[in-house]
Amino acid sequence: MGCCESSFLKETQRERDEVMNERPLTQRKEASTESDTATPTATVQPTNEEAPLFSEFSFLDLRAATNNFSSDNIVSESGEKAANVVYKGRLENRQWIAVKKFTKVAWPDPTQFKEEAEGVGKLRRKRLANLIGYCCAGDERLLVAEYMPNDTLAKHLFHWEKQTIEWPLRLRVAFYIAEALDYCNTEGRPLYHDLNAYRVLFDEDGDPRLSCFGLMKNSMDGKSYSTNLAYTPPEYLKNGRVIPESVIYSFGTVLLDLLSGKHIPPSHALDMIRGENLNLLMDSHLEGKFSSEEATQVVGLASQCLQYEPRERPSTKNLVVTLARLQTKSDVPSNVMLRVSKHEEAQSTPQRPLSPLAEACSRMDLTAIHQILVMAHYRDDKETHELSFQEWTQQMRDMLEARKQGDTAFRDKDFKTAIDYYSQFINVNIMVSPTVYARRSLCHLFSDRSDAALLDAMQAQCAHPDWPTAFYMQSVALSKLDMQKDAADMLLEGAALEEKRQRGARAS
Repeated sequence: MGCCESSFLKETQRERDEVMNERPLTQRKEASTESDTATPTATVQPTNEEAPLFSEFSFLDLRAATNNFSSDNIVSESGEKAANVVYKGRLENRQWIAVKKFTKVAWPDPTQFKEEAEGVGKLRRKRLANLIGYCCAGDERLLVAEYMPNDTLAKHLFHWEKQTIEWPLRLRVAFYIAEALDYCNTEGRPLYHDLNAYRVLFDEDGDPRLSCFGLMKNSMDGKSYSTNLAYTPPEYLKNGRVIPESVIYSFGTVLLDLLSGKHIPPSHALDMIRGENLNLLMDSHLEGKFSSEEATQVVGLASQCLQYEPRERPSTKNLVVTLARLQTKSDVPSNVMLRVSKHEEAQSTPQRPLSPLAEACSRMDLTAIHQILVMAHYRDDKETHELSFQEWTQQMRDMLEARKQGDTAFRDKDFKTAIDYYSQFINVNIMVSPTVYARRSLCHLFSDRSDAALLDAMQAQCAHPDWPTAFYMQSVALSKLDMQKDAADMLLEGAALEEKRQRGARAS
């Protein structure tokens, strides 16, 4: 019950298939690599020496890194409804991490969880979002991986807002993920559970990487495939087992995603392939922007991956060799094709320990900033509160009432109302309060108005030139505006002012 291939695919594959189908499976696997030495496009995969060494984390460290596993830090596609939630976090050494939190039911045996994590943790490649640690404390089961800041392939293919992924980058995604699978295969980890577009992540350079979480076997929950059964390998439906060839089948579904820009069932796609309806299969947003010859080869590879019989599917090595020949725009960085700014961790990161407010601002944790500003109240506005009796007019009372109402709304996280009342206070223009500007700045950040937030933070600095909070708030706004270098400089200045203030307090 193997799938049929249309005539436009047969010409490029007939001779190879006839030879391959006459050989036993082991010989076929060897033959699939014969072209490796014959093609000049075969590449050596880059290692990832920058990835931290695998280590065990304490639960307290991971709780602090994720702001007590705040819902604001969830990056799982299904949010809190995901079976195993993934959080974004930041360690004390400033490193961003992804933390996957399992239920104890999934991994009741702590020894098994540790051994499995350590096995995956030995892998190190730039094509992987590498596993850098784990936590197994009491009932807690957590994995820690490198954080990828530029979303998933699914987001860029299925839920894009401005422009879809261009064709050369789609070919690069296929090639890089094939390289990742081939590396895992050569390292004795050939099984990958539920490979799909959500498992492909884009790093700070816009390069696609394969999530390491799928390399962990699924212990007691018994679910190696969480997607719709229409996308599940036939052999898994038969006996519930994942074999290396199952991964190739799943890779074929990812190729279909890249071709069509939609998550279509393999059976439906294969019907179009048999009917030679290449144009119907292709993403309509790519019309006139892709090579039909290249697309035909990718369709042919997808068709091979989706063969009903596992032994008819290509090896990971063959995937790499085939896709290597199709790479174009090799000199164009991925972030340029993905149309995202390159995330650069500023070299001028403060080496001294940061205060809670500085730490919250450095990781753009608006919820934590809000809590700190509420607790701080107006302690840094003391010098602005000294008013003469003559100034105490009805207008002044109205102004202070507006501030009071703004404070109530701010505390209750009604940020739109807080902005309105704080604006009334500011517009009277009798008393200047840096705290009001800082609070209104945060309200703007919660409302996704980063430009207005930056202006208010700058006004806070004008009102109180040596106030660290004003610099910290500017840092957050600049980060939101993707001005990372300026944001880091502001964070540094704020930290230096705060240290100076603390030294002065100790001296007195």
